[in-house]
Amino acid sequence: MRHRAWHVNGEWFPKDDWEDLSGEFTSPPTVVSWGPERLDIFALGLGKDMYHKAWHVNGEWYPSLGTWEPLGGQFTTPPTAVSWGPDRLDIFALGTRNEMRHRAWHVNGEWFPKDDWEDLSGEFTSPPTVVSWGPERLDIFALGLGKDMYHKAWHVNGEWYPSLGTWEPLGGQFTTPPTAVSWGPDRLDIFALGTRNEMRHRAWHVNGEWFPKDDWEDLSGEFTSPPTVVSWGPERLDIFALGLGKDMYHKAWHVSGEWYPSLGTWEPLGA
Repeated sequence: MRHRAWHVNGEWFPKDDWEDLSGEFTSPPTVVSWGPERLDIFALGLGKDMYHKAWHVNGEWYPSLGTWEPLGGQFTTPPTAVSWGPDRLDIFALGTRNEMRHRAWHVNGEWFPKDDWEDLSGEFTSPPTVVSWGPERLDIFALGLGKDMYHKAWHVNGEWYPSLGTWEPLGGQFTTPPTAVSWGPDRLDIFALGTRNEMRHRAWHVNGEWFPKDDWEDLSGEFTSPPTVVSWGPERLDIFALGLGKDMYHKAWHVSGEWYPSLGTWEPLGA
């Protein structure tokens, strides 16, 4: 694992090279931060088991350079990690039966489950996508065996919905893993490419239901890459993806409550 950082003093560290964090891995790293002076890195080792390293507020790596914290398990996808606030981490990946596995770091300073991974069941064909709209809330999305979308949420009341052993079916049929984003509490937007490589979208509204109610919104286009989506604040979404010529296209949801450009068109951003 290699690392480089831009410091508040206005320079790169290391200045002329990259820091060697050691290890030997079979997946790209996944990195999350729960606040200032904190980084958590996760990656799969040679045996497809999970490893972890953290940068602490005291200014040092844990474990120290040359070592990584083993988290066990055996996985078929890279880790997906999210934090809903200080001292909280949630890590997800598919296990050897393509079931969803989960482990969390709690504010009480220990991993849960303590010595293994929680089995969230299911059988999936894509890595999970996970988003949090606030403390005590997680939403997980992944594609099932029929390339349709499934969803599970952790609620503020301290339980999974649907309950363990089941997932909420969201339908559709997709050729790329889901991309999910939240612009605030009680809002989720999910995107993926459909069977014609068109952009598909579905949203969870603050009124407590999915839109469209029984299907997916067709945002048109024909793309060769999964979408990347970002929100800079409430009522704003920006979607980017590559077209047939590998050129970039863009579409935005405005605070005025409409898509720009209008449905059926995308803004070309060139090669």
